[in-house]
Amino acid sequence: NLPGEASSVVTVIDGYQMARQGRAGPALAAAGMGSFFAGCVGTLVLAAFAVPLTEVAFLFGPSEYCALMLLGLVGAVVLASGDLLKALGMILLGLLLGLVGTDVNSGVARFSFDIPELTDGIGFIVIAMGMFGYGEIINNLSRPTSARQVFTANVHGLMPSRQDFRRMWPAILRGTGLGSVLGILPGGGAVMSAFAAYTIEKKTRLQPGEVPFGQGNIRGVAAPEAANNAASQTSFIPLLTLGIPPNAVMALMVGAMTIHNIQPGPQVMSSNPELFWGLIVSMWIGNAMLIVLNLPLIGIWIKLLSVPYRWLYPAIVLFCAIGVYSTNNNTWDIWMVGLFGVVGYVFIKLGMEPAPLLLGFILGPMMEENLRRALLLSRGDWSVFVTRPLSAGLLLAALALLALVLVPAFKRTRDVAFVEDAC
Repeated sequence: NLPGEASSVVTVIDGYQMARQGRAGPALAAAGMGSFFAGCVGTLVLAAFAVPLTEVAFLFGPSEYCALMLLGLVGAVVLASGDLLKALGMILLGLLLGLVGTDVNSGVARFSFDIPELTDGIGFIVIAMGMFGYGEIINNLSRPTSARQVFTANVHGLMPSRQDFRRMWPAILRGTGLGSVLGILPGGGAVMSAFAAYTIEKKTRLQPGEVPFGQGNIRGVAAPEAANNAASQTSFIPLLTLGIPPNAVMALMVGAMTIHNIQPGPQVMSSNPELFWGLIVSMWIGNAMLIVLNLPLIGIWIKLLSVPYRWLYPAIVLFCAIGVYSTNNNTWDIWMVGLFGVVGYVFIKLGMEPAPLLLGFILGPMMEENLRRALLLSRGDWSVFVTRPLSAGLLLAALALLALVLVPAFKRTRDVAFVEDAC
């Protein structure tokens, strides 16, 4: 139950439940097939429509990005199951955790409590591994020995059934289309697309006999993975056409291109065609290797689930500690993972999902940065958020979604749906 990166947070919601039901094979296959298909489509979109789609990125300024992040936070309420106040509380807590660190504009430490290690903020890996990994381990250890089995020994095949294919392919198509569009937006496109894809699937009607979301629905695995991979491919569009790196990894690519006297921008495809088409070829090779290393080896990954829990959980603790330490080479992060593990265990006992918290933690700093940037450009004029059509439209969508959630009739329907999910 450990998300490897921010965009995988929603995948583990249903993927972990499928593994516990003995359907880890279909879950891995659905994720692999969805990622492969979306990666191929995203690569085609990048190769064919990079320049025209750049115009979409030009429509988004700081006010539009701020409104988009706000819409994502409101959408997290739909993502969360159970009590509405708990979901809002988790989002607010995530926003507060995102404020820890050094203010980008003033350079003043915020909520660091004079602890030097907190001046750089709290890492996503620390919170994710603590709440999802260590929290789940502590919860399992609190149970009787007979109830500690994480995965069932009754494995139901290694590949999705025909019915699974019928259910997951429409979700893969929706996730691919959504990810291809959101990936064009610099900053957070892959994360936003994965959460948005899961939210859309959760709002669609369940088919007869289909497992509810949060209990092992294969659409909850296929759609976010497809959206994530499609966005990862199209996120190269703002890098190659505008010179804007969408994340830290691609910022390193900009540095490497600069060293070789290659200036990222609109002319990069005409002045350096070997670079552009070399990237396209490498993406095709990467997609091919993804499917080659995923599907044939599913049986081997399934065998790992048969390891007794008394041997499994020490290995998980060790590898989590190694992974967290290797990120910043700081032992402080290991202690923080343990702390968030205890917090995650408390949240499990209180029935509070960590996914909305992580979404608030990811989107909060980006929303704050664009909010302050928009106000700086408008000289403190808040009307910039409603005078720009796209920004106003996104804010209206956020308000409409929030009003819909707070409407008593809809709230009762939502509560009943989640009560049925829990049955």
